[in-house]
Parts: sequence; C-alpha cells; structure tokens
Amino acid sequence: MNGLPVMDVAGRAGRVRAGFADAGIDALLVTRLPNVRYLTGFTGSAAMVALTVDGTLLVTDGRYAEQSRAQLAAAGVDARVVVGATHADQVQALAEFVAGSGRLGLEADGVTWAQQRDFTGRFAAHELVPTQDLVEGVRRVKEPAEVARIKAACAMADDALAEVLPTLADGPTEREFALALEFGMRRRGATKVSFDPIVAAGPNGALPHARPSERPIGRAELVVIDFGCIVDGYCSDMTRTVSVGDPGPEATRIWETVLASQQAGRAAVAPGVECAAVDGASRGVIDDAGYGEWFVHSTGHGVGLEIHEAPRVARTTTGTLAPGYVVTVEPGVYLPDVGGVRIEDTLVVTSDGAVALTEFPKQLVL
Repeated sequence: MNGLPVMDVAGRAGRVRAGFADAGIDALLVTRLPNVRYLTGFTGSAAMVALTVDGTLLVTDGRYAEQSRAQLAAAGVDARVVVGATHADQVQALAEFVAGSGRLGLEADGVTWAQQRDFTGRFAAHELVPTQDLVEGVRRVKEPAEVARIKAACAMADDALAEVLPTLADGPTEREFALALEFGMRRRGATKVSFDPIVAAGPNGALPHARPSERPIGRAELVVIDFGCIVDGYCSDMTRTVSVGDPGPEATRIWETVLASQQAGRAAVAPGVECAAVDGASRGVIDDAGYGEWFVHSTGHGVGLEIHEAPRVARTTTGTLAPGYVVTVEPGVYLPDVGGVRIEDTLVVTSDGAVALTEFPKQLVL
C-alpha cells in the first residue's frame, strides 16, 4: 500500500530457524496460512512452506503460479517455488526438499488429524515432531513497518466511526449501522473487515459477541460497537459503547466502571509486565465495583495478521509483555436486564510503556 514502510519479510525465516534447536527439529513444515504469509509475503489461499536450516520452499497450485513468484520476489524472499497440480505433487516436492533433515516439525495448532495421518505416510523417512509457537513466537514482536500497518487500519476505523456515529440518532437497525461502518472503512482503503462488526443495542449488548440484527437502535440505551479493518494484511480492533441520550444511572455507573477498568489496564501495559497483571489491573476495578461476575472474558489479546493472536491478556496466562507486542485492553460488563458495556483500545508496547493505536474518543452520551 502506498505510503507504508517496507517490511523485512526476508529476515523472518532466519529468526524462526534460530528456534529449531530448542524445538528439537532440523526442518519445519509451515501449514498455517498466516504464517506462510508472514514468512514469504504470499497472500494466496493455498500454500505450504518448508524451512530447512539453509533453505525455503513454497508449494502452491496452478492458480497462484505467477502470483506466488511475484510476491516472493517483491518481498525479497530467497526461496524456491514449486507449483504442484495435485496435493500429492506438492507434498512430494516438500518431502524431497527436506530429505536431508531428520526431525521434521509440524505446527501442532495448524495440522488436522487427517493431515497428520497423511504426513506420517508421506514423510515416512522423518521423525515428525509437534511444535508450538515457532513462527507465532517470532510474530509477537512487530516490526515498526507492521505497527505502521496496524496503525493505518486503526486510523481508517477511527475515521469511519466518526462519520457514521451521528446516524445513530436516526434509529438505524443494528445491521444497517454495521453495514455503514464496514462501507466507511472499505471506502477509506481497507482490504476487508478484521471480523464481522458487532453492533449490539439494549438487551442485545448483554451478549458479548452478538450479531447485528434487524432490531432498531433506540434512544437512551447502551450500544456496543466492536469492529476493525485490515490494511495490507494487518488488523485493527476497537470497541466503544455509546448511547443516544442519557441511558440512566445504572447504565452510566457500569460505563464509568468499565472506563476506569480500561484505564487501569492500559496504564499497566509496559515491557516486562506479566499479561496476567494487566488482566488483574482491569479486573480488580470491576470486582471492586461489584460487577466481577459479569466480566465474562479475558481482558485482551494480541493483534496482527490475525485478529486474535498471541499473547493472551488473561488471568490464566503466564506470558510477559515486550517491546513490539501489540495487544488490546477490552474489559466489559454484561447485565441481561440493562445491556452491555465494553471499551477497547489496541496498544503497542514500547521500550518504556505503551502507545494507543486506536484514538477515537470515549464518550457515553451522544
């Protein structure tokens, strides 16, 4: 995309190879498409990558013969490309490429049971080793150029919400508002949405992942708006909760509690801080206000090529934040008789704290 800095795609395979020894492998078969894209720049819907200690092979099918070679060349990736007419041809090429390697890593979180059975037969000369987070672990630390793409996506989402938010006063349905928001992001240059937008008004807001319905959005009720878009493969994510007019004292108290919780979580985001501590900072505010049982999800998650990726910001996780991590902070309270409130920002961890990439103001009453 014009105006975005160039990413160091070519240097990523080396960082993944640096983890081979600890994983106990001599080569890695990459089957998860986000990881394929990360390592090669290839954006097609069908491909696998083999990494050995000194080489890279991408296999795909005839639909992507020209695209794959062009995208790898544009990314500066030194790799062989094999276009196989059938899946068997592609796996055979992979097997030949890793023939000199003994222990072959498979992505445990990306290989189905059927694939595992297939690979066991086709890579019979190898010891197959399940691996976790080899590529994802490298992906956690975003390059400045990756952060620039996430920030660009966040800016498009901010601008689109600013454009369509006043229309809530006209009483659109949840679905109409969601479509207008999506169109606004696409019109600004987004490739697509990060996920189907959540627009949940009144009692629907008590469902954390409600789907937009044909229900008209009324006045004086909470409206949860959770959405994002994609720029050059990278996602944005933001939630705001608003009301057309005063929603009443209980809804206002919940909104103010969630805002304070979100501020506490944001303030806790810094290098060296445990993800569980960020969750605890947010959760403690909601617990103290008496709404703890209605905060039913974790406080946040990583964002990048996928809308949900490592690290998880939850009380059950053991990870620690580091510079270059991009995470959300999104506490929420959901009461069946009142509605829901969620407030979310996406932040990048810096050397001495964190910077918010989502900048849309937080205001309850429109």
